[in-house]
Amino acid sequence: MTNHLPRTVRVRSDARDNRARILDAARAVFGEEGLSAPMREVARHAGVGPATLYRHFPTKQALIAETFAEQRRACHAAVRDALADSNPWHGFRSLIERICELHAHSRGFADAFMTAFPEAMDFAADRQRTLHVVGELARRAQETGQLRPDFVVDDLILMLMAHRGLQDTPRAARITASRRFAAYVIEAFGAAPGTKASTPLPPTPRLQLTHSPSTP
Repeated sequence: MTNHLPRTVRVRSDARDNRARILDAARAVFGEEGLSAPMREVARHAGVGPATLYRHFPTKQALIAETFAEQRRACHAAVRDALADSNPWHGFRSLIERICELHAHSRGFADAFMTAFPEAMDFAADRQRTLHVVGELARRAQETGQLRPDFVVDDLILMLMAHRGLQDTPRAARITASRRFAAYVIEAFGAAPGTKASTPLPPTPRLQLTHSPSTP
């Protein structure tokens, strides 16, 4: 059936299929290996040649931006929802939970959000916007007495830096660990008894410490 289609239609269909395969591969490769993964690894995973990959995405910046477009939209929605929440403490808590969840699902997105990756300026803007909102939410929550008065935005950066350590754990355990980590952090940020977690902590992940090779 496909062979009877006009050539231009077949070419466009093949191009769409290749683009979709490349993006699926990039989400998988960058998601597990981070942004340091080479473009050739994405091409290999997608089953296309380097020339095909670069025809669709001439630069790594273009590929990264398209790969994590959905996560960026989710981050924007989390920021918007947190600001619109009539309860500043609830908005603050939900933003932390959602950011941690996004980072736990993809090492590449966490890399782009947290580091000064030279080809990820759009993510730098996302990071600054998020931190600005956190500062505003923190001010509101402190005025209600629900957030400890000595909290500063740098505390969130410190928390996210520690959260990145979870990337070395298997995916299933990483997501579970992320939820428990966020719950502990939120409880530590609370000022008044009423702001502490009112529900049990998320389940404990089954983690294993890795051992360094023995030195001869």
